[in-house]
Amino acid sequence: MKKWFIILILIVYQASATVEDVGTGPNVGTSNVGTSDAGSTWPGSIGPPTMSLPSVSCQGNQGWLEVEVTLTGPALEDSAYTTPGKASDYTISVRNKGSSDVDATISVDPETCNLEWFSWTTKTVKIPAGVSRSEPLQVEPDLSALAGDYSFTVEASGQCVNSGKCKDVQFTVQGFDYASETSISGSGQFRINKDVSSMDSGIKSNKDITFSGSVDALVKNEYLVDKAKGRNSNFEEQDAVDNYNALKPGDALFGTEAFKSSAVFGGVGAKVQESYNLQQMEFKKQDFNLYQTGSLKKMAEFKTADNFTGFYLLDAKQVIPGFKNLKEHEEYMGSFEINRRILFQDNRPTFGSPCFGGLCDNFKAQPAPVSNPCSSGSCNDFMKRLDAFSKSA
Repeated sequence: MKKWFIILILIVYQASATVEDVGTGPNVGTSNVGTSDAGSTWPGSIGPPTMSLPSVSCQGNQGWLEVEVTLTGPALEDSAYTTPGKASDYTISVRNKGSSDVDATISVDPETCNLEWFSWTTKTVKIPAGVSRSEPLQVEPDLSALAGDYSFTVEASGQCVNSGKCKDVQFTVQGFDYASETSISGSGQFRINKDVSSMDSGIKSNKDITFSGSVDALVKNEYLVDKAKGRNSNFEEQDAVDNYNALKPGDALFGTEAFKSSAVFGGVGAKVQESYNLQQMEFKKQDFNLYQTGSLKKMAEFKTADNFTGFYLLDAKQVIPGFKNLKEHEEYMGSFEINRRILFQDNRPTFGSPCFGGLCDNFKAQPAPVSNPCSSGSCNDFMKRLDAFSKSA
């Protein structure tokens, strides 16, 4: 009898424990369900129930997203080249190949690039069915970027559609052969002299600038890439002056700046020279770019926007013996705001080509070597380099 009595007691205890497991206490059905109270557990020891969001129901095949990445501008063989600090403009196009509207998320994977080079990395665009939407994207390698090849990927995704991706968009960063950057602000006296010449680019640049007085900012930048490709400049010069003022009688901002691209050395035969003596300059923004190789070869461009009081002279010309002779001369005395753009181009066929204009489109002539009239060693060396210029033109 004692044995059966003990078994009965155990059965009752287990039944009682089972009732407590289902949670018949005061917490059931209140906002405290799932809290940790002493003496109560969740069935099966799996923890409290979790809340799940309603899933989106996608019926059948809803289509896909198609992604295309292109450089802005005309398609050129060597267009995917840039330099440190120079932005390249891309167009991101996403087409909805589905049957309903999509809120597409466009994401940029920097891959071998720095994340900071991109103007944006994520955007959401609403795209109707069968329609394409485009977004501009700027990629600007910083000034410390190493020369070499880089790539990035663009992907578009959305609900109820298959994602699309444009893999490994590639571009090349060309390093500078020469770079000089100057930036100053303050009061007192200052002088700067820069003289640059490169036979490989056919460029000669010099500037001699002095001021006494006060200036908020004066910037002088020069960059040289001897064998530039794509839309990169062989030589680029940037000037900026912000709020120069003479403080006392005799103070002035004066100087001369000259840029020359010699036709003899494969340039465009252009020369631009500035001279000035100013008592006040509210602003100056100036650029000079020479393209001797690459997609824009045989072109030089000068742009300046100035607001000043004093004397300013601009002398520009292009001389190609037997082909072109252009001259411009301007002088200003007083208070002026000017905006000037001068473009020089050399559209002549390469050496040895018997065609001109559109007739050259399907004609590829090899440049003829320059005849060598020299007898001395130094002259021979000069003619060899001149011949190299003609072959690279």
